[in-house]
Amino acid sequence: MDEIKTDPLELAAGWIIAGKSTVLATVIDTWGSSPRPVGSHLVVNIDGEFAGSVSGGCIENEVISRAREIMDSNHIEIMEFSIEDETAWESGLSCGGRMQVFLERLG
Repeated sequence: MDEIKTDPLELAAGWIIAGKSTVLATVIDTWGSSPRPVGSHLVVNIDGEFAGSVSGGCIENEVISRAREIMDSNHIEIMEFSIEDETAWESGLSCGGRMQVFLERLG
């Protein structure tokens, strides 16, 4: 029986070895209230599989959607979310938090 890999970076490595386009999202900066600390990872592959977390809530959905677009364009991006965003209440940033997420295609 295969061991289930739960580390998002290990999963990403396996996807890349299997030839699947993969994007890594990493929390690179936070201010105030933030649902996940700097260094948190989320990986997404071409099949729509994902693992890890950069926030939960609506922000996570936006990051996954943008990651799938980056697979086609092969560029990097920094996404910023804050209390000014319309999704602040659902995402957990309603207490004045702000965060940046760096997205890059790995394979």
